Amino acid sequence: MPTTPESTGLSVIGMARAGHFEAVRDLFAPSLRPMVSAEGLRSAWVAELGRQGPLLSVGPPVSESTGPGMTLVKLLVGCERGSFTVVLLVHDSGQLSGIQLAPPSAALPTADWEPPTYADPRCFHEEELTVGPPHLDVAGTLTVPSQDGRWPAVVLLAGSGPLDRDETMGRNKPFKDLAWGLATLGLAVLRFDKVTYSRGSQVRGDVAFTVADEYMPQAVSAVRLLRDHPSVDPDRMFLLGHSLGGTIAPRIAADETSIAGIVILAGGAQPLQWAMVRQMRYLASLDEDAGASAQPAIDIVTKQAEMVDSPNLTASTSAGSLPFGMPAPYWLDLREYDPVKTAAAVETPMLILQGGRDYQATVADDLSRWEAGLSRLPDVTIRIFDSDNHLFFPGAGYSTPAEYEAAQHVDPAVVSGIAEWVKGQGVDGASRPQTLAADTTGTVLGCRRRRRPKNA
Repeated sequence: MPTTPESTGLSVIGMARAGHFEAVRDLFAPSLRPMVSAEGLRSAWVAELGRQGPLLSVGPPVSESTGPGMTLVKLLVGCERGSFTVVLLVHDSGQLSGIQLAPPSAALPTADWEPPTYADPRCFHEEELTVGPPHLDVAGTLTVPSQDGRWPAVVLLAGSGPLDRDETMGRNKPFKDLAWGLATLGLAVLRFDKVTYSRGSQVRGDVAFTVADEYMPQAVSAVRLLRDHPSVDPDRMFLLGHSLGGTIAPRIAADETSIAGIVILAGGAQPLQWAMVRQMRYLASLDEDAGASAQPAIDIVTKQAEMVDSPNLTASTSAGSLPFGMPAPYWLDLREYDPVKTAAAVETPMLILQGGRDYQATVADDLSRWEAGLSRLPDVTIRIFDSDNHLFFPGAGYSTPAEYEAAQHVDPAVVSGIAEWVKGQGVDGASRPQTLAADTTGTVLGCRRRRRPKNA
């Protein structure tokens, strides 16, 4: 009988109830297995039952596709004093890519995304495009203001991992927030699925795959598509990269000279392998009970990070001994790339935004590097949004992965700040199409509409 993602989820619950955490660990994909410890799984399970009481029931699986070949499975576990949700990311092969213990509300089907208050769909329309070379093309969406004119344009570069064009995370879509918010404020915005999302099985089989392959072909194609679009001002095209997308944005701008400026949102500047170690230590510090059991996994990832730095790293080094199970060429390429030095050499205007509560890219470990390397350049603007996390969702207290689950939107001050900065670049006194404005709460102050073209 074929294994389904739902049956895999139920099997994991059964293994956990029986105390067979080694078997749960063995369900993980081989590249992830070294980072998962049976004792860590056991500790998290026992700690949750200690809070909620003995297990009484397991609800029916709720499953949702998260992309080609991947399914999110959610199971509500009822206990004597409460309940919690087991969330699993399951590949079609039956292997696990992730597991999390979440609040009861996480078991509900993911609610449809709703527009933020600062986005007015009457002010723009959307066009579907194909981005990238024929053998690695991906689907994209161009959001364009509805008024006639040639608009400043922004290409969005998503963070690490196989993300869709909206950077969908549960019920939240940060890039759709940005696209609709910026288009409401008079910018054209192009976002597209990452190649690791749309063509995951194809790129996973490429042992020579690099971070340049992950971003460059589609990003350069996107810029050139915009350059020829009748609604885009070819002299005012910008890159906006989030997280790893922000790290790579200067590299793309160095290769594509038509870029008029770069916006970096929570861009990593600390080497990625050590940022991963730091994040694991941070998350372990949030739970005293689970912290000690996480140490073996931290030790393994630390050794993997050391291998990336080692002079013994070669193109033939086993991917199993490297972070994320990514092939050695990926890390050799990334090791030779310095985002800050590249940004300084590009000498294009830059806006760098950072969340003060972000633990994935931090003020101390990442923004400090951008500041030190770019401080003497005249066209660099840096802003910290103290209450925002890595997705630029406002909040309070220590940031955790759980806070990404509730429906929320990108900080309106971030959206308006980006729009204001972009529209302020390259202004030469020539007449520009009139655009609308927004106040600091994101309230739309007004826009004029035109009839959408039949072929748009």
